[in-house]
Amino acid sequence: MPFTAFFVTKTKKHFFEHALPMRKKMLGLALLAALVAGAAVVWKPLKAIYLSGVPSEPARRYVYIPTGATFEQVVDSLMSGGFLTDRESFIWLAEKMKYRRAEMRPGRFEIQPGWSNRRLIQHLRAGEQAPVRLVLNVERLPEDVAGAVAQFLEPDSAAFAATFYDAALLEDMGYTPQTLMALFIPNTYEFFWNTTPKGFLERMLRENKAFWSKNDRLKKAQALGLSPVEVFTLASIVERETNVDSERPTIAGVYLNRLRAGMPLQADPTCVFATRDFEARRVTQYHTTFDSPYNTYLYKGLPPGPISMASISSLDAVLQAEKHNYLFFCARPDASGTHAFAETYAAHLINARRFQEWVARQGY
Repeated sequence: MPFTAFFVTKTKKHFFEHALPMRKKMLGLALLAALVAGAAVVWKPLKAIYLSGVPSEPARRYVYIPTGATFEQVVDSLMSGGFLTDRESFIWLAEKMKYRRAEMRPGRFEIQPGWSNRRLIQHLRAGEQAPVRLVLNVERLPEDVAGAVAQFLEPDSAAFAATFYDAALLEDMGYTPQTLMALFIPNTYEFFWNTTPKGFLERMLRENKAFWSKNDRLKKAQALGLSPVEVFTLASIVERETNVDSERPTIAGVYLNRLRAGMPLQADPTCVFATRDFEARRVTQYHTTFDSPYNTYLYKGLPPGPISMASISSLDAVLQAEKHNYLFFCARPDASGTHAFAETYAAHLINARRFQEWVARQGY
């Protein structure tokens, strides 16, 4: 074989022995790179949709989305609350599921540990709120109710107070700023966190009507010749006179007797309310002579409205007042918090003197 032919044959053999394996190797690497890239493309939606978006042990249980919040603010709230393991995957899926909106659904939402992004978005998008338990205790003034309610719901106390003094709105509900406190029944209620002040009043109106429809309360009020607001007004006085539940029907009976007899109620709590001297430990001449329609030493009948909220115990005490002939009562000469009752003014003066002597001995 000529040398030239031998060299060409040798070179071709060398090429096929070395170049082809290299080409296969390069093709393999390219294929691997394509697979990795493809896996990345597939992995992103799989991760966003199916894998856990919420940590197994989030720092908190509820996320609060304010009224008017933007999508970015919602994401920030979820991140700061520790509800997202990966911000970008949540945003990617939220856009795919059209959760990003100009105005997001507000509320208080309970988040379950280990939820996927998909489940979390479905939950928030559906507006599946977790209600709050709102405890309404016996408060003295509408602004006190506003402050108490604002601890549980989204609007601030100023927003509630402004609504509570909206005369036109209250008139539509059958109330005035003076009688508003008769609307509120102390109890524990469930509300959605983003309930508006008006929505709160509308709910209270429904609860009030439900209260009066039970246990023949309306019939009992009519039998006394009183409206529900008047019952509430008298009950608010009873509420402030004693903390002893067993005494309340007796005290209610005293005031009903005085009303029937055309006597002024002369209820110390009304004078305290009139002067707004709520820290007073004793009622003095300043209180009893203070000119106000709420001062039942100066004006006969019931005051223009409740002097506070009244407990259900006090309301039922008025509706089921004890029948007796007592017209007077004063504190007993001890620390029991109970009262001595009397049918005559002379007997009352004896009871009052005994109490005053006891007070003097205590050095109050």
